[in-house]
Amino acid sequence: MTALPQYERLEAPGLWRETPQAQRREVIVSFGDTSLVIADDRSATALTHWSLAALVRRNPGGRPAVFAPSEEPGEDLEIDDETMVEAIEKVQAALEARRPHPGRLRRIGWISAVAALAVGTVIWLPGALIDQAARVVPMAKRADIGRMMLADLERSTGVACHSTEGDKALEILAERLDGVAEIAVLPRALTGARILAGGVVALGQDTLIGPDTPEVAAGAILTAQFAQAGEMPVHALLDWAGAGAAFSLLTTGDLPARQIAGYGAALLATPVAPPTKQAKMDQLLAAFKAAGVASSPYAYALDPTGETVLGLIEADPFRGAPAPQPVLADAEWLALKDICL
Repeated sequence: MTALPQYERLEAPGLWRETPQAQRREVIVSFGDTSLVIADDRSATALTHWSLAALVRRNPGGRPAVFAPSEEPGEDLEIDDETMVEAIEKVQAALEARRPHPGRLRRIGWISAVAALAVGTVIWLPGALIDQAARVVPMAKRADIGRMMLADLERSTGVACHSTEGDKALEILAERLDGVAEIAVLPRALTGARILAGGVVALGQDTLIGPDTPEVAAGAILTAQFAQAGEMPVHALLDWAGAGAAFSLLTTGDLPARQIAGYGAALLATPVAPPTKQAKMDQLLAAFKAAGVASSPYAYALDPTGETVLGLIEADPFRGAPAPQPVLADAEWLALKDICL
């Protein structure tokens, strides 16, 4: 649902250009949850997915309206439909109104952090700047950053899948696993799972179409959490984005979308796999046991022969016995499997 329900099914034609040198092409523009979806007008295939919160109008008051996903030169979109233009501006205003605004004490905290940073700038290394930004960012902002990371991932994977019953199943799965706030299923390019900021999890559709059991999806998330252990997702993002992004986050409390553009592709290029060293494998198996999830189904999804994942099979904490409670009920699992159909 969009920020304003009356625009949930609103669509309008537009002219989209991927680069300043590219030819404009006819598209259909519609709303996602907090995004603008641009799809091919013939096949209805999503071409790109822009965050409404970051959307920029290049010609305020002009017609046709020209929008872009950021201040940076690149993509743009012409819309001549008055209703759609008005809807975009109203939804942007609604999203801004819902954004958490720090109170006085929080502002004092941010000012103090900036003051301390100013004193130590001459001796701090970029790594220290990134450490400080990752440590003090509020939880609400972490969730916002996680959704920005997801939006950047969707540029490569396609828009996250949704269905009424499938979304309910994802909520149940998120509640079932510690440290998970929300899960988005991405339709292509992503193998396994990736842990984003604020407890947001990107889950590949491949975990739903292999062996017929939700333990595969749960196992992919547990393995991704284990791979991330010791480094906060925000810290990993800032490591990639650089000290400039960390400084922006510290001084303004915001992280412009353009500063993380491309991070989603970097995540896709970094595979997540179970550890090979026995000590690490034992720790991962302990995580499966604590979560009440059998490890064998996930292992066989990785390697149907079992040869390269024997540790996950032979030391399955629930080998030969059912887990204390199912990951999902049968009806929930069936709904989740069909979420991208």
